[in-house]
Amino acid sequence: MATVDKDINESSEKIDKVKRIVLDRALALEYRKKIQQTPLANGTMWKELEFSQPENTVRIGTVFSGIGAIEHAFQRLGLRHQIMFAGDIEPKCRESYFANYDIRKEDWFTDIRDFDARPYKGKVDFIIGGAPCQAFSMVGHRLGFEDARGTLFYEFARVVKETQPKVFLFENVRGLLNHDKGRTWHVMYDIFNELGYDVKFRVLNSCDYGIPQHRERVYCLGFKKKTKFEFPAPIDLEYRMYDFLEDYIDTKYFLKEKGIKFVTSHKNHDKFYTQINGEIQLCQKRNQQFNWHGDFVYHPDSELTPSDEAFDEFVFDVRDVEEKYYLSDKVAHYVLAGGTKNFKTSTETDLNVARPLLQSMHKMHRAGVDNYVTHKGRIRKLTPRECLRLMGFKDTFKIVVSDTSMYQQAGNSIVVDVLIAILKQMDITKYGVKL
Repeated sequence: MATVDKDINESSEKIDKVKRIVLDRALALEYRKKIQQTPLANGTMWKELEFSQPENTVRIGTVFSGIGAIEHAFQRLGLRHQIMFAGDIEPKCRESYFANYDIRKEDWFTDIRDFDARPYKGKVDFIIGGAPCQAFSMVGHRLGFEDARGTLFYEFARVVKETQPKVFLFENVRGLLNHDKGRTWHVMYDIFNELGYDVKFRVLNSCDYGIPQHRERVYCLGFKKKTKFEFPAPIDLEYRMYDFLEDYIDTKYFLKEKGIKFVTSHKNHDKFYTQINGEIQLCQKRNQQFNWHGDFVYHPDSELTPSDEAFDEFVFDVRDVEEKYYLSDKVAHYVLAGGTKNFKTSTETDLNVARPLLQSMHKMHRAGVDNYVTHKGRIRKLTPRECLRLMGFKDTFKIVVSDTSMYQQAGNSIVVDVLIAILKQMDITKYGVKL
């Protein structure tokens, strides 16, 4: 709590100046109708869209970089990109970032308030950042710009102004839109417009874009040129949380022992009922998903490289989960309690769609707040790897920090699959350059 209070009450001449500027702007706002969210796209689904200029390299700069959600999105899409700068105030984030992405040490900064972005003017195509959201989050104090962390939005706007990217993406919690009766978002929206950007924004939920986690966030795009853009439309959710667990094999995407014996039998191969890793697809039967006839793909139990899977495919290794992730009887009794006399909460576990992952989930809140699963009759918390999967990070992402740090980093990240949908919808390659 002391750390939180320090973050909220942190003061400096620069922070105080930003607070005064923002307060004056909010008080000066005349009554205006609520700013309408940008609509969803109709027509061709974003999954089916092709990038028009895949030979281009997109030069990206990130602030509040965390574990590099946008960088991982580019990796999953196989797009050419170059990291021009990145930074985060958390030292452990630097360890994770440098273990997973290619960046020069001199292009990393620690505190955005000390970062001079002017040398990068004209050298960055796309800037991405999600300023700390606790100042506006429903689970935070909601002090907005009175919280020192809330003023960091101004630093994001400053970096945009100094670098003049072709497009930027700003992400935050949905509570930002109604904070202070909407005045907070009005101030931000106006500042982006004053910087000369055509602003599009919408609340998107990660479970509408392929990830079984309820996580609503505001995604705000700013285009340097007037741009016709609509946000990617939701798709059907094909996975459930259990498909992302490390020790769970009872999933519709993998055959059980009886099915494997049927598929691999010489009799069925000879009669062309089945094939594995075939070059030409067999004629599909209308009930193929129920009778084990048709095409199958073999995934060896080995370390996968990014090129082994399509951007929207999830194939995970199965392994035993360490004992430390299982709850003792005492802890299980606490997390499964329905609350206290004045506080009631859900006790439901084993959800199909996960609750929002929190950066504080390592503290193991009650079952109505965090996610718990039952395996072989015992209850356990999610592992750091499972949390990364539920944020859209493939198993190629290297974990080089402690469990506590990884939980915090995963909970603070942006969901990669929502970013992928946006990148495809906007055709990010149009904003790249030929190098």
